[in-house]
Amino acid sequence: MNEGVDRARDEFFAEAQEILETLSRDLLSLDDRLRAGEGDPEQINDVFRGVHTLKGLAGLFGARRMSVLSHELEDLLDELRLGKRPLTRDTLDLLFEAIEVYGKLLHLEKAGDRGAAPELDALLARLGAATGSAGPSAEGSASGAYDLDPNLLAVLTEYEEHRLRTNLQNGSTLYRLHARFRLASIDQDLDDLKAKARGLGEIITYLPTGEGGDAESIDLDVLLASKATADQVREALGAGLIIEAMARRPLPDPPGRASGGALPPPSPPPSEPPPPPPPRLSDLPPPPARPGPLSVPAPAPARAAPAEALEAPGRPGEAARAGEGGAAVAPAGGGGGSLRSVSQTVRVDIRKLDHLMTIVGELAIVRSSLARLTERVRASGAMREVGFELHRLQRSFERQLGAMQDGILEVRMVPIGQIFSKLERVVRQAGREAGKQLNLVITGGDTEVDKLIVEELSDPLVHIVRNSIDHGIEPRDDRLRVGKPEAGTIAINAFQKGSHVLIELEDDGRGMDPNRLLRVAVERGFLPEREALELGPKEILNLIFLPGFTTKSSPDMLAGRGVGMDIVRTNIARLGGVIDVHSELGIGTKMTITLPITLAILSVLIVEVAGQAFALPLSHVQEALVFDERGVRAIDGRETMTMRGATLPLVRLGRLFGLERGGGEGRGRGFVVVVNSHTRRLGIVVDRLEGQQDIVIKPLGASLRRVRGFAGAADLGDQRVGLVLDAPAILEEALAGADLGKASLLGRA
Repeated sequence: MNEGVDRARDEFFAEAQEILETLSRDLLSLDDRLRAGEGDPEQINDVFRGVHTLKGLAGLFGARRMSVLSHELEDLLDELRLGKRPLTRDTLDLLFEAIEVYGKLLHLEKAGDRGAAPELDALLARLGAATGSAGPSAEGSASGAYDLDPNLLAVLTEYEEHRLRTNLQNGSTLYRLHARFRLASIDQDLDDLKAKARGLGEIITYLPTGEGGDAESIDLDVLLASKATADQVREALGAGLIIEAMARRPLPDPPGRASGGALPPPSPPPSEPPPPPPPRLSDLPPPPARPGPLSVPAPAPARAAPAEALEAPGRPGEAARAGEGGAAVAPAGGGGGSLRSVSQTVRVDIRKLDHLMTIVGELAIVRSSLARLTERVRASGAMREVGFELHRLQRSFERQLGAMQDGILEVRMVPIGQIFSKLERVVRQAGREAGKQLNLVITGGDTEVDKLIVEELSDPLVHIVRNSIDHGIEPRDDRLRVGKPEAGTIAINAFQKGSHVLIELEDDGRGMDPNRLLRVAVERGFLPEREALELGPKEILNLIFLPGFTTKSSPDMLAGRGVGMDIVRTNIARLGGVIDVHSELGIGTKMTITLPITLAILSVLIVEVAGQAFALPLSHVQEALVFDERGVRAIDGRETMTMRGATLPLVRLGRLFGLERGGGEGRGRGFVVVVNSHTRRLGIVVDRLEGQQDIVIKPLGASLRRVRGFAGAADLGDQRVGLVLDAPAILEEALAGADLGKASLLGRA
């Protein structure tokens, strides 16, 4: 029983998070429209529906604080969608703040923390003050309205009536569209019609006529408010529909609301023949295909008519109802209805995928052991035929295991755009706090990476973006003085390169001043002045990653405590990635993050030093070659060799880890494994190469987790455990000129 409850709560947290992400996107869209001087009542309605859904979920699972916040937000959003309150910048700020508070409350609920939430109390106070001071209704009499049956206004909802009056006040023409819809496909047909009409104007309502139709169809009148001409409407919606502009007349005051009624068909002029029977939408040419993902959750059902008007006189219960799953439900005997959901997606806990990937990793070890056994059997002359059969089975097993591994990895992949949408909120909020105008340009949001990497990337990207806003983008007057646009630009680009994903974050701000970085580093005791003078351009820029380093004299709301960029490098290194900085004074700064696509399965090169096995990720291995001691040269106290005319720095892995060379090998024997990171290379000297292998990397224990140089450990399949080397960390230490002794990596925590 408890297991079922826990599973339901996990579903609640996942669905609530999805709703919050959708709300965030809707608010960002509203913000863009507000800046353009436009409005989108349908988007406000979407936000209202999202908050209402969240309120219901929270109430169902006892999340009382989220229910209270949702209730207060509903009051504010109701005033906005009914036009009783204009959408202003301050109101939008309140809504954005509510999304942040929702996120904090969701984390508290998941942790079981039912204590006080000061952010919620403060927000509720502001929401109460806002809704308590609502301005007068924006409703007003339309200057030029239409000759409508009074019963029409009686069946319109308050919101629909408000939208009708608002459109008429804005000079729109009211069109009546008449068509017949199949009950089995009414949801999709209405969605298609709505999509076609979006560029023309606003659909006010759908009302059954009470005439025509049969057991499998229903006739609907659709009211469309548009500034387009009748010919333009016909061209956009299709000539088969009956489309006519309604006659103008002063709009009467609405009578008391009734419980029923429908829009009667207008009487045609005497000189015109009666209109032909309305066409079926299913007989019309299909609408153009709309692009979209391969698998999406079921859309919210379209509203076919007010609840009071769904049953036309004489035809009780025949109107199609849209189920919550998005499937149309036809009356019995209709023959076209189905209760099956439109959605083909399944929400899976990432921990279950981790478990499956661990099993696949263990099977990969079995595959390696089986391959070695196969070679031994084939080498035996007495069992040659058995060896060939075993080899055939081993190859088949390898193919199937590879397909299974690829399938699980594909399920784990999610678009990196999930966190980019969160960054839009950060840019908006941080820009307002700093008083700077900002443009955020995002490309490559559909690039896919491991779900775990996406989650761990959120904090580093937020720190980088906030630093760009605070340190990089200049104030408005400074930008205009040097001929830059008034608004600063932050560009984020993601793309796949081999088995890695690259994320580029670039701003057009002031850039970094190397001289200032050096001066601050010396003044605050991060390094002696003598060492500072020996640093190259790249090492100077890397000073920003030192713990506690900041160029600000005092911290503010955005930055200045010297912990953000240290967290960035630490978190990215934990993911097996590296970060590279490039900056030009007066031009801007660019940071490039390189990450593996997945952390689940790692392809490595097994090397041996002094009889001990180590694993080097193949993603960082460029090549391997025989080591010749005679080619070693010392430059500035650092061992190097020449490879194809270029100087290659060397590090001896045995000396680095304090291991004695074993096996009686001579000093001149061994191999050099060339590892790279961006444009930097390093040769790692090892005793022996064992070959390539896929491993499941396991984290080190708590006492070794922060030791630099190791990314984890792995079972190599022959009763050996190998340490997985952190190639970027070793490369960074070597090229920084650090003392590559035992204390450099193993002794640093």
